[in-house]
Amino acid sequence: MTPCRAWGLVRAGESAMLNLLLGMLGLAALANAVVLLRAAARQRARPGVEATALGAVVNFLDTLGIGSMAPTMAWFKFRRMVPDHLIPQTMIAGLTLPTMVESVIFLILLGVNVDPLLLLGSVVTLLAGGLVGVRLVSRARPWVVQAWVAVALLLAALFYILSILDLMPAGGTANALSPGLTAVAIAASFGFGVLLNFGVGNYAPTLALLSLMGLDPRLCFPIMATGASVAGTVMSASHLTADRVDVRIPLAMVLGGIPAVLVAALVVKSLPLTALKWMVSLVILYTAVVMLRGALRARAQAA
Repeated sequence: MTPCRAWGLVRAGESAMLNLLLGMLGLAALANAVVLLRAAARQRARPGVEATALGAVVNFLDTLGIGSMAPTMAWFKFRRMVPDHLIPQTMIAGLTLPTMVESVIFLILLGVNVDPLLLLGSVVTLLAGGLVGVRLVSRARPWVVQAWVAVALLLAALFYILSILDLMPAGGTANALSPGLTAVAIAASFGFGVLLNFGVGNYAPTLALLSLMGLDPRLCFPIMATGASVAGTVMSASHLTADRVDVRIPLAMVLGGIPAVLVAALVVKSLPLTALKWMVSLVILYTAVVMLRGALRARAQAA
């Protein structure tokens, strides 16, 4: 077989895998929408203005690279929109569908350049970790969830500040990793999936890890978004069918979030975000301290 023919077969295989992922995301998005609408019908939920605006803002920022989970948690806590122990479940239910739109865009623009084994392996293990985490978060005491959310916010603020100060790993130019590093990255995704249920977003740790390993940082986005979409579909369906969340909030966040993702990815594309990152970091730090105090108090009362 000539080198040109072999290269053509490799590219054809990568394209087929990309099409398969896009098809799976389409089916998952349809299933997620059906579950969300059924839950909304059961609760006779109507979307509110504040949650719609929140969904638009955080998903717009997420598409530009700031992230959506930490700002959402901070706003939920600041406005007391959701009981502390239900923040992760409500947030996952509201952010999953907009993240799917992000994933489709990133896969179309960048997905064909990513090592298929790294992409697919990370998605599968993140999903497996998410399934394990669903059981853990549903059985955890409220103060434990509060403490984990506080830790998630502190980690998010740390990553924001490191990014602002240009101390995050710069990354390399590779579109694939060595077999050993690929195995480490795939295994780490399992842990990120577990923590996703407690409000620890997978974007920042995945970006940091893969950049340290030398992967092109731009190629982290299809991996991060696709993994979050697939895992989020299963997790949000579990929470919605169990009626653990007030569906008015995730329903509104979806309605505001999807158009915001399209505007950010296809129209705006980039903004000077340094000042905004500082503001978000300070808000998140304050919220983390408040959440941690609440968790310590609740633990003392339980004891």
